[in-house]
Amino acid sequence: MHKLYAFSFLSMLLFYGTRAIAQSTSFERDPEHNTTATYEEVVNFYQQLDEQYKEAKLFTYGKTDVGKPLQVMVLSKDGDFDAKSIKQKGKSVILFNNGIHPGEPEGIDASMMLVRDMLKEGRVPDRVVLCFILVYNIDGMLNRGQSRVNQNGPRAYGFRGNRQNFDLNRDFIKSDSRNSKVFQTIFNAWDPDVFMDNHSSNGADYQYIMTLIDTQRDKLNPILAEYMLKNYTQELYKRMEKEDYKLIPYVSFQGETPESGIVAYLENPRYSTGYAALHNTIAYMPETHMWKPYEQRVQSTYSLMQHLIAITTEQGADLLKTRAAAKKAVQEQESFPLAWEVDTTKYSNIPFYGYEAAHEESEVSGLDRMYYDRSKPYTREIKLYDRYKPTITVQKPRAYVIPQAYEKVISLLALNGVHLDTLARDTVIEAEMYYIKDFSTGSMPYEGHYIHSKVQLESKRQQVPFYAGDVIVTTDQESNRYIVETLEPQAVDSYFNWNFFDAVLGQKEYFSSYIFEDEAARLLKEIPKLAEEFQKEKERDPKFKANGRAQLDWIYKRSPYYEKTHMRYPIARCLP
Repeated sequence: MHKLYAFSFLSMLLFYGTRAIAQSTSFERDPEHNTTATYEEVVNFYQQLDEQYKEAKLFTYGKTDVGKPLQVMVLSKDGDFDAKSIKQKGKSVILFNNGIHPGEPEGIDASMMLVRDMLKEGRVPDRVVLCFILVYNIDGMLNRGQSRVNQNGPRAYGFRGNRQNFDLNRDFIKSDSRNSKVFQTIFNAWDPDVFMDNHSSNGADYQYIMTLIDTQRDKLNPILAEYMLKNYTQELYKRMEKEDYKLIPYVSFQGETPESGIVAYLENPRYSTGYAALHNTIAYMPETHMWKPYEQRVQSTYSLMQHLIAITTEQGADLLKTRAAAKKAVQEQESFPLAWEVDTTKYSNIPFYGYEAAHEESEVSGLDRMYYDRSKPYTREIKLYDRYKPTITVQKPRAYVIPQAYEKVISLLALNGVHLDTLARDTVIEAEMYYIKDFSTGSMPYEGHYIHSKVQLESKRQQVPFYAGDVIVTTDQESNRYIVETLEPQAVDSYFNWNFFDAVLGQKEYFSSYIFEDEAARLLKEIPKLAEEFQKEKERDPKFKANGRAQLDWIYKRSPYYEKTHMRYPIARCLP
């Protein structure tokens, strides 16, 4: 059997021996290393470090949905904890997020030990500032028990949903939770150059302890994408393999088993790493395999974070220069992709360390069931489909104009560093306005929304009134990605798709057939072109010809009486 995660006796001594100090974690105190810290233990642990070391400072931000504040432990070698000052000094910033899914607590325990060890051993880097979100989903962490039926430890852990029962890793654009808004405050205050969000995954069984989602490079700015691949992703793979932690892209496959080929995960902006990409931040989401022993999952997370810190330290000014170049390119970028699909013509062959899949009769149903046979490990070459191509692109306007009535939209833009101007007086603007011609909506709620997709638009040039206090968003900003991918309705995670503008989809005025009959007849007599199109529609569609109400509605929607705002997306696009 290929040795993927065996730890030598010496390695075990080093891992735990150097940690045998007064301040230990519940994970370390448990002889089986199958316990994760409680929320109270986590907070107390970091408070002690804050009091003990000048290189550490515990920041408290706004309240989450459960009423407790988000906290961030920051490590800064010179004791400077001012984000703006740190940037001016040319230091890099890494932000680690833990406990977005509290049932996946590896990052919580690994971060506690890593922070303590770096402080104790004097390993806080000179040119990199480290920010650790203690627990993001405090709400779920307090709901402690056992809810992940397929998970191999720890003994007890938190719940995936937050106080409103949201999955917070779907909430980064819609921001229905306080947690999300506070996270965005933290993210935009520190403007991390690198971001890591620690997770566990389920699904297929294989030999790997950890899989890795890196920001999908075909939707990241090309300057940053190539730099990330060569200097970060490939280095993480190499360094982790030296510790017997082979990495593999997140195992999402086409068929029944991984042998059918892995398709790289496309993390849209609703997810943490997709959100980070909108800000030109290198981002990773490690997913330890939930059926591996908890001890190994924590150890591998600890190692990955160490390597990420080491690489960032080594990259130094190159990281900052590359990210600055990417931001400038986005500021000047004219065309933006809004949706992507996997490019099946492009793939690579990679080794995969798995277990043979087999079938047997189910003891429950008596039907055929599939299982993985751990007594039959294999190494096999499989296809990796990790390239995506855009399916929809849009030319950015010179500016967007947003009616001030849409307060949530405006506040989220401001929260994410978007510069906003306001109209000083009432005015009429000639602009491109979208009409929603077609869309699909889910039949079941998804994270509190009936999310839209497959949006089809019609553009019209119109004279539109706007009023003093309405908001102007110019598109000459480093935050252009965030602006475009939230304000363009066809973007996967646009505000429109998350139902922020559903009121415009409802018609407000109608007609009474017995009264409108005479007016419809008058319109057909006085407008020959309307009458001609009406006759063609009746000839084209037999059902329409047989439906008097539908014919009146057709005429009404082409009459001066029909409201211009029905199905009109309310945000104007000001073209050059």
